[in-house]
Amino acid sequence: MKKTLTIITGILLLFYSQLQAQTPWAIRTDKILTPWAQQVDPNLPLPEYPRPQLVRNNNWKNLNGLWDYAIVPKGMQPTSYEGKILVPFAVESAISGVQRMVGKDSVLWYRRQVSVAEFKGKQVLLHFGAVDWQTEVFVNGKSVGSHEGGFDPFSINITSALKKDGFQDIKIKVWDPSDDGPQPRGKQVKKPRGIWYTPVTGIWQTVWLEALPTRYIASTKHTPDIDAHTITITGNFVNTLPSDQFKVEILEQGKVIATQVASSQQAVTLKMANEKLWSPSSPFLYDLRISLISNNKVIDQVMSYFAMRKISMGTDEKGIKRMLLNNKFLFQFGPLDQGWWPDGLYTPPTEAAMRFDVDELKKMGFNMIRKHIKVESARYYHYCDQVGMLLWQDMPSGDLGNNWNPNPGIINMESERPRNAESESYYKKEWNAIMESLHNFPSIVVWVPFNEAWGQFKTTEITEWTMKKDPSRLINSASGGNYFNTGHFTDVHSYPQPAMPRPDLFGKNTILVLGEYGGLGLPLEGHTWQQKNNWGYQSFKTPEELFAKYDVFTTRLTELIGLGLSAAVYTQTTDVEIETNGLMTYDRKVVKIPVPQLYQSNNKVYRPVVTVR
Repeated sequence: MKKTLTIITGILLLFYSQLQAQTPWAIRTDKILTPWAQQVDPNLPLPEYPRPQLVRNNNWKNLNGLWDYAIVPKGMQPTSYEGKILVPFAVESAISGVQRMVGKDSVLWYRRQVSVAEFKGKQVLLHFGAVDWQTEVFVNGKSVGSHEGGFDPFSINITSALKKDGFQDIKIKVWDPSDDGPQPRGKQVKKPRGIWYTPVTGIWQTVWLEALPTRYIASTKHTPDIDAHTITITGNFVNTLPSDQFKVEILEQGKVIATQVASSQQAVTLKMANEKLWSPSSPFLYDLRISLISNNKVIDQVMSYFAMRKISMGTDEKGIKRMLLNNKFLFQFGPLDQGWWPDGLYTPPTEAAMRFDVDELKKMGFNMIRKHIKVESARYYHYCDQVGMLLWQDMPSGDLGNNWNPNPGIINMESERPRNAESESYYKKEWNAIMESLHNFPSIVVWVPFNEAWGQFKTTEITEWTMKKDPSRLINSASGGNYFNTGHFTDVHSYPQPAMPRPDLFGKNTILVLGEYGGLGLPLEGHTWQQKNNWGYQSFKTPEELFAKYDVFTTRLTELIGLGLSAAVYTQTTDVEIETNGLMTYDRKVVKIPVPQLYQSNNKVYRPVVTVR
């Protein structure tokens, strides 16, 4: 009987898979597309392992692909489903195959049936890379968990709701009020315009299942100290016994070079000898093998990695504060990067598309990216770790109308208004979750809680909390916003020409940076989001005119470095919707200035010699 049921289940699973594969689905083509859009496999888009900092290779199942969907009035459940949506692409995106707005008065539902027969006897976790914004998950009709937050990963143990045999029915309910709500939502607005873009609703990062033992490793935390020549590893475990042990092995090119065992309730600190330091020019990563041991038996094991690197503040020979990498001054120079795609919105069409942006920026001579008002997938940060790209990570903002600074190039001293208590609570909860999820990525060297006074509140409290939570990184409390005497930076925005904070006023106590400048526009016919009314902070008609101005600005940066500037952020990587001030077009089909020219111009900023005491 059991064998018969297994055969029937297999036949049904095959039939269901074939039915899904035959379901009509097509990318919406009324807007521009990237070259990778046609490479998307609707049966399994973005198939890569989604969590590179905690890897178990053989007990997971990717649930990306075609799901049933329905959009119904808030408070209602669907009686039927409208069609297929391609997960993990937001419902408003072209690649989702739907491309519909949802809004605060409606709810988006997903449904899919899956088999977990191979996970029998295990704890089964359902993982989400990110879902925007409020999510509730049902398995076989039972509510198994919920989550609020559009940018942080979360997991739900669904074991208790699983049937013994047959398909498991998974339904996901998502509500996202976009800019009508109190939550952090970045640059999404229900009526896109200017620097504000199309809403993103629903699943936008990989969904996957994982089978685990009863006692397992939930997460780890890695903190290097290059001065003490140590790496400290802490583990977060589920259902462990007091006698369980935690074993950490460091591997260099496959060879174990250090090992330590401790109680699962303790941190492990390992000494490093002749360690290789991580930097943009030499992004060396050490592998980790982490085991949970009970009675001398390994009951769970994961692979991870870390880097030996330090970001800090020092003083130069003129008494001005400088940003240091591995105790040496390195001018950090990169673009403002929105991380948006014309076909996938928040989600790149493929892994190759995601890597393309980072690779092109490296070729252009940049060593840093400011990830602007958005959080990326774990695979993005992992790739930056691998190739040596420094990252400044912004917190996605909300309540944008609260404290708008009309002159972002001018530092407004200690000016802010009270924020809605609900909004404040959502901000704090999600900022904490984002920092937790991204702590182990060495490429991230700066946290940016606020941008241009957009919803800026309790700046000193938020900054000092951020500094205490992660003393291993620098904190840029308010990029181009209202300045408070807290954090490590004074940051101005200046469009279009470069500028810097006054060294005599701010340089003795804080690092001086240019958080945004440039915004030089060049719309290219056939590569714009809309046919007309596109804009940049200053527009040009030819690539030659654009580069001439760009190069003048880069030369000016070299002068400002001598006066005390430690970093600069150029606006921006690509065009985004009606903005045409990117170094590349929104569809990534044209680099507006030849890469060798950009590299030669950008390389000038690394030549000034700065001596640090």
